[in-house]
Amino acid sequence: MVFKNKKFFSFLIFFYFFFNIEGNAKDAPSSFADLAERLMPSVVNISTSQTVVTKSNPFPGFEFPPGSPFEDMFKDFGTPQKRKAYALGSGFIIDEKGIVITNNHVIKDADDILVRVNGDKEYEATIVGTDPLSDIAVLQIKSKDKFIPVKFGNSDKARIGDWVIAIGNPFGLGGTVTAGIISARNRNIGMTRYEDFIQTDASINQGNSGGPLFNMDGDVVGINTAILGQSGSIGIGFSIPSNNAEIVISQLIKYGETKRGWLGVRIQYVTKEIADAEKLNKPRGALVVSVADNSPSSKGGILSGDIILEFDGKKINEMKELPLIVAQTEVGKTVEVKVWRNKREVVKKITLGRLETSEDFNIKKAEGGPKLTIIEGLKITVRALTKQDIEARNLPKDTSGAVIVKIENDSPINYLNVNNIIIEAQKKKIKTVGDLKNIVNSAIRSTDKTIMIAIYNNQGQKRYIGVKLD
Repeated sequence: MVFKNKKFFSFLIFFYFFFNIEGNAKDAPSSFADLAERLMPSVVNISTSQTVVTKSNPFPGFEFPPGSPFEDMFKDFGTPQKRKAYALGSGFIIDEKGIVITNNHVIKDADDILVRVNGDKEYEATIVGTDPLSDIAVLQIKSKDKFIPVKFGNSDKARIGDWVIAIGNPFGLGGTVTAGIISARNRNIGMTRYEDFIQTDASINQGNSGGPLFNMDGDVVGINTAILGQSGSIGIGFSIPSNNAEIVISQLIKYGETKRGWLGVRIQYVTKEIADAEKLNKPRGALVVSVADNSPSSKGGILSGDIILEFDGKKINEMKELPLIVAQTEVGKTVEVKVWRNKREVVKKITLGRLETSEDFNIKKAEGGPKLTIIEGLKITVRALTKQDIEARNLPKDTSGAVIVKIENDSPINYLNVNNIIIEAQKKKIKTVGDLKNIVNSAIRSTDKTIMIAIYNNQGQKRYIGVKLD
């Protein structure tokens, strides 16, 4: 057939492509009501309580000078004061017997955990297992009732631009549904050790932590975990991908603990300068800084200075990808590791150990946790900055300060993040945790009750912040 009319022919081509594109595009949902109604009974509100013990000042009205050696000596003589601290979060049911998934930080150090189902019935819950490294916890509702579970979807198939809905308990307002899209994938914000967050613009606020992020099939593709901004409703929220979470959850349910693969190396980013010096075609992989003695890497022939390009058939494009891939690999598995050494590729076979039983891990555990101090005026808990922190975060060697380990919901700096480092207060360098405590207490007694602090955020950037104290 020959088209003699070129205009008619052009119209047919336009007609075909226009309607073909329109036919392939997915329409925006007219309503989320049916989906939300189906999923609501599987999403729970979580409330926890814990007893916090502080000691009152044995000399009311008097404060030792910042850094005074008498501060630590005399504060132990204060009268212990007990108070209840409360926290709210969200979760979701994955088994009809009442197994609930939430964030570890929602239930950490809790004396009591209460789970409210479908907005009306409340149950006690116990902890099955927790994993602080990925911020995941598994709970068991104490009841013989049968519950309505939801299932996990394949987060690897979730694409930027896909519609998602979040259901949770923001600010204690249970049963709240928000909708948006997946804004980005593979985000790393320096919050946990193993990060590969899904970013979404579905509104996520304080209290949404631990709640589910659903796709349009009603499957969980993420666990809502982090927010940016003081209110959280600025269109930037982060969720743990379901595929990553499922590996941890299955281990917690089966063993009550995690069993992560362990390679036994310290690594850093490969910069353009390093790639050029090593005659690597572009910056990629993970540069081995050191190899632990008697580790799988040591036994397998990995050397300091090697650049790991591929692990078990998976290419390492950036350093941050390697820890997560190794952790998700089965303990005891023998894998091929491709490294760049002396300007050529070398393949090594390594049998993975278990992170939780590794010598390095146990040494850190045996040393015990750091001493924690509550800064009442800021409503935060801090610990002293260590040499290991300075080295790991590549900070100036003379850095000193206090590392934030907990931030109360009503803290005047609740827009900051755990692991931020307070290095100055009122233009004075924080050499000890006591310095910070004394400066804050002095500011509270002043007429304007304001304080200026300087921090290093989790990306190593210095910021000054003005704070109004209660």
